[in-house]
Amino acid sequence: MLYLISTPIGNLGDITFRAIETLKNCDYLLCEDTRHTLSLLRHFSIHKPLVSYHKFNEEKKIPLIIEDLKKGKLIGLVSDAGTPGICDPGERLVQKCVEENLSFSSLPGACAALQGLISSGLPTNRFQFWGFLARQSTQLKEEIQTILQYTATTVCYESPHRLLTTLKVILELAPNRLLVVARELTKKFEEIKRGTAQQLMNNWQQTPLKGEIVLLFSPASETALDWSYLSIEEHVAHLQESYQLSLKEAIKIVAQLRQVPKREIYTTVHQLD
Repeated sequence: MLYLISTPIGNLGDITFRAIETLKNCDYLLCEDTRHTLSLLRHFSIHKPLVSYHKFNEEKKIPLIIEDLKKGKLIGLVSDAGTPGICDPGERLVQKCVEENLSFSSLPGACAALQGLISSGLPTNRFQFWGFLARQSTQLKEEIQTILQYTATTVCYESPHRLLTTLKVILELAPNRLLVVARELTKKFEEIKRGTAQQLMNNWQQTPLKGEIVLLFSPASETALDWSYLSIEEHVAHLQESYQLSLKEAIKIVAQLRQVPKREIYTTVHQLD
């Protein structure tokens, strides 16, 4: 049996009784970083064999884990913090268990994305989770352009040394969009800041950022994005003008929003040239 065990994202008191009991009962634990997990186990006086399991070795490790599961072993999977499988190792192993018809159980617990969402003050009835934003500048801009069209809250992760770069891109594309930065959630120096990209940048221009970061985008206006009355060429032109996009960028986003092939949008626009 495989157990996906959520662990605290900061405050060790957030671990559940069920998680502690499951950690004690497993034959061994799969860990993103064995040193990090060892500190957690020592705090709760748990002694178990630890096996390194992360994105760089999971392809090699999965067959061995599956073989142990077939032998009836109880295996726990933990990440450095939070819920396994959410931007952390676990997804591929779960998929393999489904393929092999092997039992697994996910234990509820801390998740930075949800903690950031409910602490943000933004709408929670509908949202999308984007995971980590792209590092490459062109792809980052494309991702943010797409996020800015979404008519509900968007939750994503960002690293502290990249946050200001990301905020600069948002400032260029949507200077008035309300954003939320949730940092060091559940920890001693937890911080939640709300404002435009420029207002948020002003908070950390002189102070180096540290800690895990959840970045949230407020929803785009439903009225502003009611493009049902627009022709394809009008829709492309609207995005170019509103978000300073190139023709290529606007065509790509219109294709995504209308859920039609990009070639169809391209052909329609260029027929009018």
